[in-house]
Amino acid sequence: MNINVNNVNIYYEVYGSGRPIILLHGNSETHEIFDKLIEKLKDKCKVYAIDSRCHGKSEKTSEISYNLMRDDIIAFIKKLKIEKPILYGFSDGGIIGLLVAIKEPNILSKLIVSGANLSPNGMKKSILILSKLGYFFTKNKLFKMMIDEPNIHLEELKKIKIPTIILAGQRDVIKLEHTKIIKNNIPNSILEIVKNENHGSYIIHTSKIYDIIKKYI
Repeated sequence: MNINVNNVNIYYEVYGSGRPIILLHGNSETHEIFDKLIEKLKDKCKVYAIDSRCHGKSEKTSEISYNLMRDDIIAFIKKLKIEKPILYGFSDGGIIGLLVAIKEPNILSKLIVSGANLSPNGMKKSILILSKLGYFFTKNKLFKMMIDEPNIHLEELKKIKIPTIILAGQRDVIKLEHTKIIKNNIPNSILEIVKNENHGSYIIHTSKIYDIIKKYI
């Protein structure tokens, strides 16, 4: 389905019924990475799986930023009148989730993020270099966004009052100390490091992530 929110056409799919949960994918991906997770979630939740702007079947806009995608999701929730959804975001989706919870502290019931960062320097140096090389050779605006953004300040994290679960793989591309900084600045948040996994190995086209988050939803 398509919906126009924040002056952009966003593609999304809905599965199941029950407690609402929104799924947000990472950079250069689509909602389809959550196929195995959706199969598990739809028995107990109403799942909204979204393609972010400039991704998948959503509109390819000239401008993209984490703040624009944040505003897309806030407008999406309000237009569809989704009552206090859980938001689960992976990588860029996790960044968007943090920004949503900062700007609209009461719009979500719970936030779960995997492999999120507050700034490009939260990534391991080798990954940041690869991202810069990727942009140098392709001029892809998705790479450009990733090497320039986000820029979330620690004081902003303190505005998040809802239950927040922070996940990262043991071998994540996000520095462990950076993930711990996120945890330490969100009141009453929970940190879980997923053993023997990298950035997306427990999320993309696997149900492993369901086994991790089911206790929180």
